[in-house]
Formats: sequence, structure tokens, C-alpha cells
Amino acid sequence: MQITRRHLSLAAGMAAAVALTAGALIASTAEAAPATGLAAPDFSGVTSAGETISLSDFAGKTVVLEWTNDGCPFVQKHYTSPPSNMQTLQKSAAADDVVWISVISSAPGKQGFADGARADALTAERGAAPAHVVLDPDGTIGKLYGAKTTPHMFVISADGALAYDGAIDSKATAKVSDIATATNYVTAALADIEAGRPVATPVSKPYGCSVKYK
Repeated sequence: MQITRRHLSLAAGMAAAVALTAGALIASTAEAAPATGLAAPDFSGVTSAGETISLSDFAGKTVVLEWTNDGCPFVQKHYTSPPSNMQTLQKSAAADDVVWISVISSAPGKQGFADGARADALTAERGAAPAHVVLDPDGTIGKLYGAKTTPHMFVISADGALAYDGAIDSKATAKVSDIATATNYVTAALADIEAGRPVATPVSKPYGCSVKYK
């Protein structure tokens, strides 16, 4: 068959389309949230104390990631004292040698943004006890994990696999009175991991305020 200029033009167009599609797929994959059962993405971030930490620093330990925004009513529900639901979970985790990392992905000027001094003041005022508070004002870590709401909770098992992704509990309201009758998915996931069982509820729909990304 004789190859004409029209054939060459069509071939070039198809190659460009394939390249664009491949590029779109790469971009889509890069923004995809991690899946439970697979390796949790490593990250590095600066804490409220100015220290740089990475997930890999805690290899061999169970890790909880909590996305937070102190201006969000759903976060306030779980920090209200009493019952101090989030603080109690953090202290229980620490007692069990679980590393609890609170992450603030609010951008500067948006609800919940905190620099190191403000983040530490919030921890003190609320009697909170995370092992670290990581500041993520550009949203890099939040987008890496697909964090959608505050709170949005992730549990990573000691082998580095993402074991839980979702809500803190089963009642998607801002009512403090609902905490007592809700099923706490984070507590349940940590209990399953401690007992060496598969996490019974590895995924749930997170609820709360949208993460205030830039």
C-alpha cells in the first residue's frame, strides 16, 4: 500500500491521542487515594515542633492519621470535654504504643489553618495527646491520602499496610450526644489489629467538614 501524506497525518494524530490518554492516566493514578490492604504511602512532613518526620520512621508500629480542623463542628464534637472522645482515643493509643499523628491540611487564611505555635496551643487547650501534629498547609499529604473531611481517619498496621480508611464512627452528625451510642471504627480497627484479626470494617464513608485545601 502506498503511504500518503494523509496516512502520515492520521498516524501522527493517533500517536498524540495515545500520549494524551497515557498522560491523563498517570495524572489520575498520582491523585488516587491509597487502597486498604496495600502499602500506605510514605510521606515526610514538618511537625508543630519544627521536626521533620516520615511515616517510615515508625516502621514496625501501628500508626493512626487524623485529619483535623479546630473550626469544624464535626471535629469540635469529638474534642468537646466531656466526653473528650478524641483525646481519650489518643491517650489510649499512646498507652498501647500506637503512634497518633494529627494532620492539619488547612491552607493559610482558611478555616483551621495553624502554624506550629497555634497547633501546640490547641493541643494544650484541649488536653489532646497526639504523638505529633504535622502541618500540611500545601495539602501534599492530604491529597496523597485522599483525605476528604475533618475528621478523616486512617490506620496503618505495623507491616506498613493501610488497614482502615474512613470515619471516626458510625454516626455522621455534629451532636456530642451521639458519641456514646456510635460504633467507633478506629477503636474497632485498633482492637482487630492488636488481636491479629483482619479489620472487620476496613473502609467507611468519612464525614465532617471538607478539608480546606488551598
